[in-house]
Amino acid sequence: MKTTTGQKAKIGLFTFIGILVLVLAIFFIGNQKNLFTSTFNIYGIFRNVSGLQVGNNVRFAGINVGVVQSINIATDSSVRVDLTLNHSVKKFIAKDSKLSIGSDGLMGDKLVVIAPGGLTTTKAIESGERLNTVNPVDIDKIIAKLTGVANNAESLTAGLSQIVAKINSGHGSIGKLLNNDRMANDLDATVRQAHATTTTLNTDLKAAQSNFLLKPFFKRKKKRAEEDSIKKANAAKRKQ
Repeated sequence: MKTTTGQKAKIGLFTFIGILVLVLAIFFIGNQKNLFTSTFNIYGIFRNVSGLQVGNNVRFAGINVGVVQSINIATDSSVRVDLTLNHSVKKFIAKDSKLSIGSDGLMGDKLVVIAPGGLTTTKAIESGERLNTVNPVDIDKIIAKLTGVANNAESLTAGLSQIVAKINSGHGSIGKLLNNDRMANDLDATVRQAHATTTTLNTDLKAAQSNFLLKPFFKRKKKRAEEDSIKKANAAKRKQ
């Protein structure tokens, strides 16, 4: 079966489009991976990379300036992370800058963040040198603590619910006091009686002070109190 001119044109068009898409993909990926720009390498040592992967972005001042080149276990307690950065940012990264692992949003990919330095030195870092690191927070430990707090709160809530239920049903002293009208009335009567007794005692005391037999006693007591007050005031003046 012979191929017509229209079919050849279609095949040529599809081939051209495929090649164009391939070239654009290579250019895009190469641009993301810094394949077409001048680069330099640095590294950092972490205790935990917290899910960081090769190819993740490196960010400086909020701008993507490189990628994670490789991640290798250095010792049983440390991991080496090598970074490839654009040569254009080399002059801005001081030797005392620090590396940390963050995330692109709450649920985004992990990335390496370069914190600006310049506090102890203004010398720019050289290719192949190491930067100090800030180890990421252990999310698993935080989740475990939050889970424990939630469990304790659940137990406390359950206990309070049981106590409130018992009070509402009239169990215990507080429940009886709140739900038993007779006990509440007895308590109110006791309070009123105590108030009346206090009023009576005050009245009797005033009457006793007016009695001609007891009046000298109260006068002496009042005079003694005044003398003690004067003595205390004089002692305070002498101390000053």
